[in-house]
Amino acid sequence: MPEHEDSGPSGSADVPRPEPLQTFFRVDDVRREDGRVRYVGESYIPERTLLRKLVPGFRDAGYDVDVETVADGHVVVATPFNHGRGGIPWLNVVMFAATILSTLFVGAYGWYYVGWETISANPLALLRAWPFTAAVLGVLMTHELGHYAAGRYHGVDVSLPYVIPFVFPFGTLGAIIRMRGRMPSRRALFDIGVAGPIAGLIATVVVTVIGLSLDPIRVPAELATASGPMIRFNNPPLLGLIADLIGQPTAYDDPGLTAHPVVIGGWVGMFFTLLNLLPVGQLDGGHMVRAMVGPRQETVAALVPGALFAIAAYLYFWRGFGIDQSVGLWTFWGLFSLVIAFNGPANPADEERLGWPRLAVGLGTFAVGALCFLLVPIEVIPA
Repeated sequence: MPEHEDSGPSGSADVPRPEPLQTFFRVDDVRREDGRVRYVGESYIPERTLLRKLVPGFRDAGYDVDVETVADGHVVVATPFNHGRGGIPWLNVVMFAATILSTLFVGAYGWYYVGWETISANPLALLRAWPFTAAVLGVLMTHELGHYAAGRYHGVDVSLPYVIPFVFPFGTLGAIIRMRGRMPSRRALFDIGVAGPIAGLIATVVVTVIGLSLDPIRVPAELATASGPMIRFNNPPLLGLIADLIGQPTAYDDPGLTAHPVVIGGWVGMFFTLLNLLPVGQLDGGHMVRAMVGPRQETVAALVPGALFAIAAYLYFWRGFGIDQSVGLWTFWGLFSLVIAFNGPANPADEERLGWPRLAVGLGTFAVGALCFLLVPIEVIPA
C-alpha cells in the first residue's frame, strides 16, 4: 500500500516547501504516495504560470514538479530525481552487451569478410571486428552521453543510454535516452537537444579521420569478381570533405580493395545525426527548433513528412530508383515523422526566448547536419 502522510497546510513533515509554493498556492493537504509528494490545494495564479514559478525551487531541492487539475482544485506533484532508479541499470547493461555482440557479428561477417564456417569453428574470430564495433558504438554512445550530460547539468531526470541491437547492415538501430518530468525551460530544452548532435559530430569526425587513415582491407577474390548485385553506401558531403582535408581516398582503383570498416562508423554517425536533426516531435531537431522558435515549431514539423515523401517520389518517378534504393528509406522516415509529429515536442515550463549565442549554435549545427544529407544514401548496383 502507498505510504500516506497527512501533514496539513502547516505541518512539519520533511517535504520541500519553496517560497513560490507558499506564495502562489494554498496548501490544504500534503501527502506522500509512492515516493512522490503531493500538495493538494488551490493555485492563486494560472496553472502554467504556477509551474514556471515552482520549477526552480523544487529543482534546487532535488525534485521534478508538475501541476495537476482536479475537480476541487489543483495538486502539485513533486518527484525526486532518483525516483524509480537505483542499483545497477540492468536493462541498459543487457542491451549494450547484446549490441556489442550484434555489431561484432555484423562487422566480422559483413565488413571484414569472415566466413560463417570460420565463425562457427572459432567464435573468437568475431573479435576481428572490434574496431568496427568501437567505431559504431563510439559515435552513438558519445551522441547520447552528450544529451545525458546536458540533462544532468540542467537538473533534468534523464536515463542512461539504451542501445538497440539489430542485424545488417550496422548491427544496431541506434541509441536513445529517456527524459522524465517537465522540461524546465527553452534554454534547457535547447542545450539538451543540441548537445547530442554536437558531441556525436565531433566523435564522427574523429572516427572518420581514423578510418580513412587506416589501410584498406582486401575483399575476397570470389566476392570482388562476383556478378550479382552490389550494395553501395554513398558518401555524404561531410565524409568527402574530411577525406579531401586529410588527403585520403574514399575509393580505390583496385576493385579488390575497400575502405577500412572503421569508416563505416563515421558514415553511421553522419546518417544518424541527419535523421536526429529532423525538426519534428521528440527528435533532437524537434527539441532544438521548439526551443528556438517556440510553439511555431509544430508548423515546421508539419512540413517534414511531406518533404520526405517528395524525396521518395522524386527518386522513384523521376530517377527510376526502386524501393530498395533509398526510396523505401525515405518513405519509412516520412511515415515515422508523421507519427511522431502527432505526439508533439516537449513543452518547457519557462518560455523565455533564447539569446543570439544559442540561436547561432543551433543554426550552425543544422548547417553541419545538412552536410550529412544525400538523396541516395544506399544504392543497389545491378549486376
